[in-house]
Amino acid sequence: MAETRKPRELDSREKTARMEYRPASSLPDPTPEAGYVFRWIATHVLGNADPTNVSKKMREGWEPVRAEDHPELALFVGKSGNVELGGLMLCKMPEELAKSREQYYNQQSNAQIDAVDNNLMRQNDPRMPLFKERKSTTSRGVGFGSGS
Repeated sequence: MAETRKPRELDSREKTARMEYRPASSLPDPTPEAGYVFRWIATHVLGNADPTNVSKKMREGWEPVRAEDHPELALFVGKSGNVELGGLMLCKMPEELAKSREQYYNQQSNAQIDAVDNNLMRQNDPRMPLFKERKSTTSRGVGFGSGS
């Protein structure tokens, strides 16, 4: 009574592969537009309107995204006709302006880091030198609290 079995090499694991769970994003992503970057801007904080923040972002170059320009986000239309969700308004900015803005803030950050380093090194003494290592490490708890 020989059974006719299919060789194991012919079996495929495609059907038995596990699906990976990913939690849903709390904010929907708009369909990308060539030459623009998108960002959600806070219009309300703790239920209170924040017109100062909105005004500042508009002066920086962010433009509200109209709901008719992105029909996939039609569920999130605010009173003004813009895409809004939970106190946030979707805005866009030309890519060149966004890169320029990012470069400006990177320069500001580097200047502040240099100022702190210069102030620290001014207090340096050759008998007890200061080190400025720009290195950080992460580790997993191997011994403490891991049950071993």
